[in-house]
Amino acid sequence: MFKIISSLRKEFLLLINDKVGLALMFLMPLILVFIITIIQDSAYKVVNENQIPLLVVNHDTGQEGTKLVAALKKSGLFKIDSQNKIQQQSLKSELLSRGKLLALYIPPRFSAGLESNAADVSKILMEDLGLEHHVSDPEKVDMPRLSFYNDPVLQENYSYSVMGVIQSYMSVIENSLMIDRMYTSMDLGDKSEKLKEKMISNRVAIDQIVASNGNSTAIPNSTQHNVPAWTIFAMFFMVVSLGSNIVKERVNGSFLRLKTMPTTFMLVMFSKMAIYVIVAVVQVALTFSMGIWILPRLGLPLLTVPHNFLALAAVVLISSMAAVSYALMIGAFAKTEQQANGFGAISIIIFGAIGGILVPTFVMPGFMQFAANFSPLHWCLEGFYVLFLKGGSWRELRYVFAFLGIFILICQLGTYFKLRLERII
Repeated sequence: MFKIISSLRKEFLLLINDKVGLALMFLMPLILVFIITIIQDSAYKVVNENQIPLLVVNHDTGQEGTKLVAALKKSGLFKIDSQNKIQQQSLKSELLSRGKLLALYIPPRFSAGLESNAADVSKILMEDLGLEHHVSDPEKVDMPRLSFYNDPVLQENYSYSVMGVIQSYMSVIENSLMIDRMYTSMDLGDKSEKLKEKMISNRVAIDQIVASNGNSTAIPNSTQHNVPAWTIFAMFFMVVSLGSNIVKERVNGSFLRLKTMPTTFMLVMFSKMAIYVIVAVVQVALTFSMGIWILPRLGLPLLTVPHNFLALAAVVLISSMAAVSYALMIGAFAKTEQQANGFGAISIIIFGAIGGILVPTFVMPGFMQFAANFSPLHWCLEGFYVLFLKGGSWRELRYVFAFLGIFILICQLGTYFKLRLERII
């Protein structure tokens, strides 16, 4: 017991004297979680809660352009900035100079084009039904085209989403015009209001249901995504501290001197692993505590911890073991501290990039999604996502434990055989 305590004490002293390593392992995850969660939460709110700023230039002389602008305002989705004096040819520069991201241009003969199209459709329907129509056809005008401008920095899918919303309101206006035209052709006067109201109010509703297993009540949000993801990223960054310590002890002969003492090398390695597994658990506790108590005070979503605490503890433990094992292997193979720090840090960033930490894997191309399966960070993140977002069970965690178990075994065997070749063990 004395040997174990002495070995643990020695590793603890090495750890607390590594100020840079401590900052990377404890300060970095808190800053990352804080900054990334705030940024991503703001992005979610732009799409889901905040009104979308839209510059509208309406040159239409009829009523339909005004109706479209009124419908967009009434929707509550847009913050309309009407600037009808701007000319179309200068709208691009005006959009950028005013700091707007989106603009909509309504052409001068917008209403005339819609009315002409409605008359054509009404005439075809009346003729097909064998009915007479008593309204003279309006002047033939080509179907109007709206112009939608967007800042080049705006993501394409976001622009398409806004265009889809505008198109849906356009459909309401077009349908209303066609109904009015048909009723007028049949001398039914203003009796079309009841039909229009029925068509608008009786749309098929869509219920959004978040897919989850079990009885999970966690709502996917920026906190649920970012706290586990960046905690894992920080856990693996212990390679900077632990990896450099391994290299230092190999280079200065500490491992060889241990062979002359009445202890075993395995005890030393066990002590290193135990200390750094505890460090990883403390990292998780700190970042999760931040998500539970600090972020909600800043107006950010609360981190909802899964009810299956045993499964959560198992995922935290195996993720910690994966991070520690990788750091040990880097320390065993690196020849200098600079190599351990440089290669270790860069490899973690690469693992994070292909593993879904920096960019979600579902937006990656197919071959990158396949490559993500070889990233330990991907499987650690998948384990947390199964628990935090999907309400998953032990059965759904089997692939996570299987891959991370294989990864830990490979790292441990690699470390053992490398130190064996150097006759340290």
